[in-house]
Amino acid sequence: MKLVASALIPFLFLSWESAKETTYAGSTPANQVVRAFLGISDADSVDFIRWSLAFENHKYTLRCNYGIGKPNTKGFINGGKWAELHGAWTKEGNYYHLQNANKSLVLIEVNTDLLHIIDANNNLSAGTGGWSYTLNRIAPVATDEITIQFKKPVLKDSMTYQGRTPCNVPGIPSKEKPCYKLKWSLVLYADTKSNEPRGYKLSGTAWEQRPGKVGEWKIVRGKHGRIIFQLKEEKGGVLINLVQLDDNVLAFADTDEKLLVGDEDFSYTLSRKW
Repeated sequence: MKLVASALIPFLFLSWESAKETTYAGSTPANQVVRAFLGISDADSVDFIRWSLAFENHKYTLRCNYGIGKPNTKGFINGGKWAELHGAWTKEGNYYHLQNANKSLVLIEVNTDLLHIIDANNNLSAGTGGWSYTLNRIAPVATDEITIQFKKPVLKDSMTYQGRTPCNVPGIPSKEKPCYKLKWSLVLYADTKSNEPRGYKLSGTAWEQRPGKVGEWKIVRGKHGRIIFQLKEEKGGVLINLVQLDDNVLAFADTDEKLLVGDEDFSYTLSRKW
């Protein structure tokens, strides 16, 4: 009898673990893929959508609040509208497939802390200057793993990335007290013949004075072949590490190459504008 009880303990522990709920949150724009899945009419004006996505076993619960943002608040005019879905999900490799009747939504697991919504062309959805398509785990484990496959980037003569992130980017001060968000606009310059970086221009909340911050950047191969766009300080030190998730999305990382995890309002990703 003792042997049976001992054998059951690991099974019960694993069953409890598998039943634990994992929740992700974030705020995204409303592209056609997202609108179709949530049932949002094209006639509805939407600044952004605030997500709460919970997984438990192979069921999900999704609650979304959306509409026109109320100025100087985190909310929506008249409270916005709501969508709530319950359904099944499957996972193939590092892709989550959420089903809603005959509609589906695909998210890629960047790592256990971050999910990113896939667009109609099976690429990472590019966000706007306000919001990205990354969802953040509510109780992150702070891993340095990344599940995405990396390929050498093909550089353009100039590439512009924009976005808004939470505060607390390592090494970046904020003049706002208290700090709610950081605005970013990053232009990366490159020599297209040699496919090598030439310089960068960075503006936003931390650099209000024109022309912003300028400097050099380089491409670094990190752990497991990941590609890091490393922005340099004037004296040669590292200012910012940005991991290239694909051609259209960069993610902030700390000095240990751990991707930063955002909150329900903003994610630590920048989206390519052109």
